[in-house]
Amino acid sequence: MAERGDQPDTQMHSPPIPAKDDMIGYVNAMEAALLPCLPARELQAIDRSPHPSHQIDVERHARDFMDAAKKLQLYFIGLQREDQPTKEEILHKDIAMMEEELKTKTDLIKKQERLIQGWRKELKEQLEKHNFELEKV
Repeated sequence: MAERGDQPDTQMHSPPIPAKDDMIGYVNAMEAALLPCLPARELQAIDRSPHPSHQIDVERHARDFMDAAKKLQLYFIGLQREDQPTKEEILHKDIAMMEEELKTKTDLIKKQERLIQGWRKELKEQLEKHNFELEKV
């Protein structure tokens, strides 16, 4: 895998890709946000609870969980971008394909030119043969 300094300019505009330790941190943050969450029945009871602190705790845990989920999502999007070829790699591949196509067409042109030269030679020989026959008559 290339170092961050070796990446072409096209990747400098995308957000930096978190390291493996960052991903583990995001997963741990999600786990920490989920652990305090209560089972569904208790959450429903808290919704009806007159104590505002219960509702604030649930909202805080939900917000923490969503923040951790968003970071993890951005990490996976970063991995997808990492797997995609850079513009430089795409251009190198396109150039190689064009060069191969050019070589193939050049070879085809040379083959056609040899055929045409052969036909010219045959036609010239036939013309000389017919002229010689006409001169005899």
